[in-house]
Amino acid sequence: MERNHHIKWAGGLSFIGTGGSGHSVVIDSDGVLGLSPMELLLLGTGSCACVDLVMILKKARQKVVDAWVQVGGERREELPRYYTGIEMHFVVKGTDVKEHHVKRAIDLAMEKYCSASAQMKALADVRTSFEIIEGDLP
Repeated sequence: MERNHHIKWAGGLSFIGTGGSGHSVVIDSDGVLGLSPMELLLLGTGSCACVDLVMILKKARQKVVDAWVQVGGERREELPRYYTGIEMHFVVKGTDVKEHHVKRAIDLAMEKYCSASAQMKALADVRTSFEIIEGDLP
């Protein structure tokens, strides 16, 4: 197992996390100076699924000009306070994007390609929804 990620204490409850790519992020338990560890879990899950969504839609020759996902989660009250429910709402903007392609792309991302979603599903009920916005970039 490679140990190519590094988290260094920066004082208080803040840390600097550096990935194997060399990019860094501020992590703060209180969410004051940076993202909390639990926020990072949701953002990682959402970004993993959204990357797959865009790649699949591009392969299906859909004219996507923008895409994003809104992610929220419910955590249990007892310690450890892991997520028990996660909702992901995908928004795809483009020209003549077909609903069946978006649904299929989300299903493939969540069931086959997105490792972060698969990891989260071990402890959480993950639900998805989507909408399509017709239009080009401004």
